Amino acid sequence: MKETVVIGMSGGVDSSVAALLLKEQGYNVVGLFMRNWEETDANGACTADEDFEDVKRVCGLLDMPYYTVNFAKEYMERVFSYFLSEYAAGRTPNPDVLCNREIKFGPFKEYAEKLGADFIATGHYCGISHENGVHRLLKAADSGKDQTYFLCQLSQKQLEGVLFPLAALEKGEVRRIAEEHGLSTARKRDSTGICFIGERNFRKFLSEYLPAKPGKILSLAGEEVGTHQGLMYYTLGQRRGLDLGGKKGEEGRWFVVEKDLKNNILYVSHGDETPLYSRGCAVTSMNFIPNPPNAVEFSCRAKLRYRQTEQKVRVTRTGETTLELAFDEPQRAVTEGQFAVLYDETQCLGGGVITEVFK
Repeated sequence: MKETVVIGMSGGVDSSVAALLLKEQGYNVVGLFMRNWEETDANGACTADEDFEDVKRVCGLLDMPYYTVNFAKEYMERVFSYFLSEYAAGRTPNPDVLCNREIKFGPFKEYAEKLGADFIATGHYCGISHENGVHRLLKAADSGKDQTYFLCQLSQKQLEGVLFPLAALEKGEVRRIAEEHGLSTARKRDSTGICFIGERNFRKFLSEYLPAKPGKILSLAGEEVGTHQGLMYYTLGQRRGLDLGGKKGEEGRWFVVEKDLKNNILYVSHGDETPLYSRGCAVTSMNFIPNPPNAVEFSCRAKLRYRQTEQKVRVTRTGETTLELAFDEPQRAVTEGQFAVLYDETQCLGGGVITEVFK
C-alpha cells in the first residue's frame, strides 16, 4: 500500500513541483491549501482565491485530491498579534518564522495527520535527515534560495515525518521541471514580503492597527533635523522615506542608526556608517536543532537576517534558551526582533530572537 504524503500547496511553482516529484517517487499525494488571512478589501494584498485556482489546476493535472483549510483565527492569534506587539515595542519582527512554527508545522500538520498522512511535505528549499529518531535540518543545494532560516524554530516533534522534495534542486531547475510538465504555475512570479501586507503601502497598513506617534529626528550630535511619522515605520540602516535629502546643502544620504522608544526619538547619521556596526548581540528564545550542545562556548556561523551570507561567530550559552554571539567581524544594522540563526557546514543548528545589540 502506498504511503500518503499531505503537501502544503500555496499555488506557487515550488509547492507544485514538490507535489509532482512526490508523485513520481510513488507516494499517494494529497494537496492541502491554507487560508491564513481573511481579506475583505477588493484590492486586498493576499490573492488567496487566485492561488487556490492554481492549486486546483495543478492537482487536476497531477490527478491528486486536494483540500482547503482556514487557519485565519490561529494566524491572527499566534502570528499577527506577535507581529503587532513587536512593532509596538520598537522591534522589527519576522512573522514568517512564527508562521512556520505556529501554523505550517502546527495546526497544518495536525490537520494533515487527520487526513491520514504518513508524511507531510512543503516546497521549502531545504533538506532533512531522519536517523534513529533524530531530525536534522539541512541546507539546500541552492544556497541563494535556502530557507532553513525560516524553519529555525521548529522542534523535533514538528520535524518528524517531514519531507522537503526540493532539497537538491536549484530554482531554475524547478521552473524547468514545471515547464516540461505543463504546470500552470511554471512562470508564476514568486511571492515576496509578508502575505498580509503584499503590495500595499507598509505604513498605511500598519497605521490601521497601531496608532502612529510622530516625533523628532535628531542627528547623533543632538541636532534636530526633521520629524518622523512613528518609530515603528523605521528600521536600522534605512535610507529611504526619511525626507531629509539635501538638508543644509549636504551631499550624501541620511540613514537610521538608533530608535529611542522611551523618548520617541529617531537618531540618524549622515555619511558615517560606523554607528551602524556592532560587535555582538544577545539572543533569547533559542531553539536548537536537533538538541542543545553540551559545550557552553563554541564557534559556528550565523545569519542575522535572511538575505545575508553566513558570518563567523563565537557563541556563549548564558542559559537554557539564551546566548550571546561575538562576531568575528563587525556587523552592519543588526536589528532587535530579527532572528539569529546558527549553522555548521551542512545544517541549520537552530535560531532565536535578537534582543540586544552590542555596539
